[in-house]
Amino acid sequence: MAKINLLPWRAERRREREREFYMMLGAAALAAVAVLGIWWYWMGLRLDNQDGRNAYLHGEIKLLDSQLAEIKELDKTKSKLLARKQIIEQLQASRSQMVHLFDELVRTIPDSVRLGSLRQTGDILTLQGVAQSNASVANYMRNLDNSKWLTHSDLIKTEIKGGDKRNRYEFGLNVRLRPPENAENLDAKPNEAETAPAAPAATPLHGAPIPSVAMPADSDITPAPPKPAANKTGGNP
Repeated sequence: MAKINLLPWRAERRREREREFYMMLGAAALAAVAVLGIWWYWMGLRLDNQDGRNAYLHGEIKLLDSQLAEIKELDKTKSKLLARKQIIEQLQASRSQMVHLFDELVRTIPDSVRLGSLRQTGDILTLQGVAQSNASVANYMRNLDNSKWLTHSDLIKTEIKGGDKRNRYEFGLNVRLRPPENAENLDAKPNEAETAPAAPAATPLHGAPIPSVAMPADSDITPAPPKPAANKTGGNP
């Protein structure tokens, strides 16, 4: 006996296509979820890798910071050592400066000048004392300028104090100390007065030598020139 399907075949086919559509939609959704999961896993791996690199860089930066701090400490220690070395070299160079200074003070001071106080500030020496006259102070300043260890004398004051004629003028002046190396260079140079040839002594008439007269340093008296010798023959000169 033949089997006859009385149901509408179009409705049955429509339902079958709907089932296929939903199956394909589910498969696409599963594929999308799988792709999304794989992408999420891959991004997680990349983030972990970047975090590891960042952690390594932070560790290296901390190591470099510690090394920089150590370098700064070494630089400070180096600066301190260089400062000490410079001070030691200055002390070594100026070891004999004070001896020469007091020796020059004794050599340069005239008889009519007396020092009352002495003060040193760096390479500036401040001298205060009394003198017999302003000429004595000027002579003292010339002696200081011609010294090998003292130079650039500068007068601060000079005024009359008291009634003592021997120590009537009170003065104050500044003088600069020469650096030890400059003073040593001056010592190394030959003295012009010593190397210059001696001038021939003047001889008067009849070969009689002229007697030499020693004049004091502060004396204002100028020796008179020698008089020509008289002609013994009685003629006109």
